[in-house]
Amino acid sequence: MFSLKIWGDRGSMPTPGPETVLFGGNTSCLEVRADGRLVIVDAGSGIRQLGDSLMRTELKKGPISADIFISHTHWDHIMGFPMFTPIYVPGTKLRIRGPITYEDETLENVIGSQLSYRYWPVRQDELAAKIEYEQIKESTYDLGDDLFLTTKYLNHPILCLGYRFEYKGRSIVTVYDHEPFRNVFPTDPADPSYDAEAAKEGDLAAAEENAKILRFMQGADLVIHDAQYTAKEYNGSKIGWGHSSYETAINACHRAHVKRLLLFHHDPNRGDSELQELELFYQNKVGNKTGLVVEMAREGTTYVVDSGTGLAEGEAH
Repeated sequence: MFSLKIWGDRGSMPTPGPETVLFGGNTSCLEVRADGRLVIVDAGSGIRQLGDSLMRTELKKGPISADIFISHTHWDHIMGFPMFTPIYVPGTKLRIRGPITYEDETLENVIGSQLSYRYWPVRQDELAAKIEYEQIKESTYDLGDDLFLTTKYLNHPILCLGYRFEYKGRSIVTVYDHEPFRNVFPTDPADPSYDAEAAKEGDLAAAEENAKILRFMQGADLVIHDAQYTAKEYNGSKIGWGHSSYETAINACHRAHVKRLLLFHHDPNRGDSELQELELFYQNKVGNKTGLVVEMAREGTTYVVDSGTGLAEGEAH
């Protein structure tokens, strides 16, 4: 079985409370299963509940072993790590991989700095688990057991990777935190800094990078895509913040012939009622004009990529 379970889908910061019960208030954490293989994407606040679940269901089978891939090291994507119970259990083996923006700080230092006395009562060198850290870049990896990984640099204020997991011909792809690449050079001839050649090169470079993202998602069975804003919000004041609009996510996945899209990284200011309204609005906009299935990510939902159709079917647990 090839599946994905959402343990956290909120962006920026946790938002517990009665207004986030349906879609969830924990920050990013995904559980990918390739039969017996456990892969975790991001260690946001949602990883606490994942850890507790593993203690109940996995520990009795033997020591917990997992690969953890960090999309990037902004705090909402690593903040749950000190509350991940398996790190305190002898025999646990974790392989943590991700990108680092500043070469003078290792991935271990960035994540492990949370486990220092100024922030937390237990230091990293006191953990019982065996943890290996590896800084990774844009590449392809054979993870073993028929599970393959392709990584892709995304457009975010710090170095950030998208992950494409492929297992026995099926694919699950993450594209967050990300916004479309854009021309960074002035394009208005009236601008004193305008340079026609630079503007042209900037347009070509942005188009090329956006095309790479489409190829990265091409034909995927399930894509978890950044969608923190509406197009109006994004164009109004959020350009350059490193997050996409619903419209961008839907249009890109349609062009890439994706089967199912989960709109992810919900804005902390959106409650359940607004997310429900937006979900219905965009589902009606898409309608039957495309084969793309669109829905908001919901914490606690498991999606199984069927080996026959390839379409990921979700079920809340």
